[in-house]
Amino acid sequence: MANSLVIVESPAKVKTIKKFLGSNFEVDASGGHVRDLPKSQLGIDVEHDYEPKYITIRGKGDTLAKLRKEVKKADKIYLATDPDREGEAISWHLTKALKLNEGTEKKVYRISFNEITKNAVKASLKAPRELDMGLVDAQQTRRILDRMVGYSISPILWEKVKRGLSAGRVQSAALRMVCDREDEIAAFIPQEYWSLEASLKAAGAKKPMMAKFHKDKNGKSEIGSQQELDEITASLKGQKFIVSEIKNGERTKKAPVPFTTSTLQQEASKALNFSTQKTMRLAQQLYEGVDIKGHGTLGLITYLRTDSTRVAAEADQSARQFIEEQYGKEYISTGNAVKKTNEKIQDAHEAIRPTDITLTPTKVKDSLSRDQFRLYQLIWMRFAASRMSGAVYETTSVKIDAGGNQFGMTASRLKFDGFMSVYTEAGEKEEKTQTLAELEKGEELRLEELLSAQHFTQPAAHYTEASLVKAMEEQGIGRPSTYAPTITTLLARRYIVKENKNLYVTELGEVVNRIMKQCFPSIVDINFTANLEFLLDSVGEGQTEWKTVVRNFYPDLIEAVDEAKATLEAVHIADEESDEVCELCGRRMVIKYGPHGKFLACPGFPDCKNTKPYLEKTGIPCPKCGKEVILRKTKKGRKYYGCEANPDCDFMSWQKPSKEKCPQCGGYMIEKGNKLVCANETCGFVKNK
Repeated sequence: MANSLVIVESPAKVKTIKKFLGSNFEVDASGGHVRDLPKSQLGIDVEHDYEPKYITIRGKGDTLAKLRKEVKKADKIYLATDPDREGEAISWHLTKALKLNEGTEKKVYRISFNEITKNAVKASLKAPRELDMGLVDAQQTRRILDRMVGYSISPILWEKVKRGLSAGRVQSAALRMVCDREDEIAAFIPQEYWSLEASLKAAGAKKPMMAKFHKDKNGKSEIGSQQELDEITASLKGQKFIVSEIKNGERTKKAPVPFTTSTLQQEASKALNFSTQKTMRLAQQLYEGVDIKGHGTLGLITYLRTDSTRVAAEADQSARQFIEEQYGKEYISTGNAVKKTNEKIQDAHEAIRPTDITLTPTKVKDSLSRDQFRLYQLIWMRFAASRMSGAVYETTSVKIDAGGNQFGMTASRLKFDGFMSVYTEAGEKEEKTQTLAELEKGEELRLEELLSAQHFTQPAAHYTEASLVKAMEEQGIGRPSTYAPTITTLLARRYIVKENKNLYVTELGEVVNRIMKQCFPSIVDINFTANLEFLLDSVGEGQTEWKTVVRNFYPDLIEAVDEAKATLEAVHIADEESDEVCELCGRRMVIKYGPHGKFLACPGFPDCKNTKPYLEKTGIPCPKCGKEVILRKTKKGRKYYGCEANPDCDFMSWQKPSKEKCPQCGGYMIEKGNKLVCANETCGFVKNK
């Protein structure tokens, strides 16, 4: 009969861990949280120092009944939930729900492991500990703050905008970031600049070499207009192009650090086109255990929620030994790939790595689904690369003088591939290089031709899931466990939409963000949200009492809520008539407000359920056919300007066109903040409105 009970979170782990332990151990799962705040009310007693009111989660009765039976049979109970705040809180709730500390002589231990392997599980049993109440309190604080924000602000959004909307402490700050980026892009005014290159030939050489303009005789490096370009090209007439400096050297490209949650989500998005949610789901499967032919059920990667790049000494040594055997001693790094220290990093866990580097992607491929394999391969390659030496390039840099104007050209050649034999980062541009002739200082090069091109500066890119995660991490918004759920919620609420990887704010998202900025500025303030994360870390470390954080937060929130209820006007538009007539019943259609913004609906609902897209007229003639330009929306809710004659006329623009014609090229102008900009980028004409 088993005399020890191990309780884990996920049923998927039960089979994996049971295999490692003998017949004296029973392994069972809680299925995640067993207690939580009630859904029907705030669940926090604000009159009695913010005591939370926990109840058993609906549907967990059978799970707890089964666990109570197992507890009765066991002499020792090991709480083996995940090694983070959430896991610590689940273990604490289990002690309460199963009454493990109330008059029982049974021994209750907390164990945790960073990977589900035989060695890690057995080692944790030899080093049991007490519950870490600092971590429990940090989770409680986060849960209570999030509940306070959600249950206090969401009803205001229901009343003033639309039912089913929500506000969140991290969610609202992330939405603010996306909206701010959209505003930045909309207000961006492109600046003109020019590039200049000289095609040069050395004596006896067959191919010319391209040298880039660096600076003029006055030290100015930027060419801002055609006039400036003409002045430089004029000053080059009749000048000799003389080699003034040659430098030969070596450059080492450092190996990458192992994955954290954030960098894994970013790289999986870029390399595999996975959403953050999909990446975490697959990583969870690889962590909990997969049936591998010839090995049984194995946890293939370490814990997936981490902001640390630290690697255990045993895993580091094993990786170096593998690299020496498979690639050679020269491929082993002399030190560790280390990420720059960031004060926002908690460093509670190791980096995400394979639990056994000898289980190469090829060996496990037949046991994994296609997507599991692709993610495991990415993690394996990144970790292997992190223990390898850097790639070495031989470099040549040449400076050329032409009448006081300076040009330069460079060349590089891969001398030793190092970690690049295993891994290169997705989206990394291949180094463009050229072959340089054998040159000597003082040598004259023959000018074949000057090549110039006009360019315009580009606005910041729209956020993608990957770049938003990176920005959230850099700003300290959320933690590894919250990046994916935050983005998933914003997409599910239709506050943002995703098109070709880019994230765009919908009209609904703009309205919610505007309300949050107006009525709850601290909730959407990036620094305020980041400081709260630091306070939660401080609670977790036992340096701050959790109720102190809540006491300082709630009164200000309620004051803002009361003011919003009194002053905020409803945003939705009630039955505004349009010029459109319902073709089914003849009534004049009205404008309604939905998840994608405005739409037309028949006022005869429910007798007539006819709806149509809302086309907002601009009074601007179409630059192509002269009919009216209207504001349209893509299927995913992004706004654009198109011709009312579509599909006969295919005019479309993401920016609002102007009635004015460009005086320089005759094309149409678009509105950018308080400027009018020629839509033809090669023209570049700009004027104030």
